[in-house]
Amino acid sequence: MDQDFINKIKKLREETGAPIGKCKEALEKEKGDLEKAKIYLRKIGESLLKEKSSKISKNGIVEGYIHFNGRVGALVEILAETDFVSQNPEFKKLAHEIAMQVAFMKPIYVSSDDISEQDLKAKKDEFLSEIKDKPDKIKEQVVQGKLDKWFEEVCLIDQTYFKDENLKVKDLINEYANKFGEKIEISRFVRLARDE
Repeated sequence: MDQDFINKIKKLREETGAPIGKCKEALEKEKGDLEKAKIYLRKIGESLLKEKSSKISKNGIVEGYIHFNGRVGALVEILAETDFVSQNPEFKKLAHEIAMQVAFMKPIYVSSDDISEQDLKAKKDEFLSEIKDKPDKIKEQVVQGKLDKWFEEVCLIDQTYFKDENLKVKDLINEYANKFGEKIEISRFVRLARDE
C-alpha cells in the first residue's frame, strides 16, 4: 500500500468518521476516488439501516435549536439502538444539525410514511387537476414526479441538507449510521416560530 493511498484512507476517515477498514474497502472499490468512496460509504450506511430494521431504536435524546433572534426554534427526538451511541457527542452533534434543519427548512413530516392517506390522496388529486389536459399514459409519471418533488419540500429526511446541497438529510443520517454501526432514526420534531 503506497503512502498516497494511506493518506486517502486517513482523509476519508477524517471526513466521514467511518471505521478505517470501511474507508479502505470504499477506496479500493472506487479505485481511490474520494468522492465516490464517500457515496459508497453512504450506501453501506443505508443498507445497514435496512438490515437492522427489525431492531428497535429505543435509546435517544431530545435536542433543540433556537435561532439567535429568538423567533424560530425546533426540538428533535432522535433515536439509536444503544445508549452507548445515544450518549456519544457525535450523536448529539447530528441531533443539533437536524434541529437546525427543522428550524430553517420548515418540514411538516419526518418521512412520506407519516403522510395520511387522506392528505396524500388530496395532493394527488391536486396534481391531477393541474395536468388534466395531458394524455393518460403520462399522467401517472407526472403525478409521481410532482409527489417526489413535494416530498423533498415537506418530508424532513427527503429534504436537501441545508449545509450541503449534494446531501439529503437521509444521507447525513446514513453517514452517522455507518460511523456508529447501528440504526439511527428521527422519531419526531416540532418547530415553533413567531410572526412568520
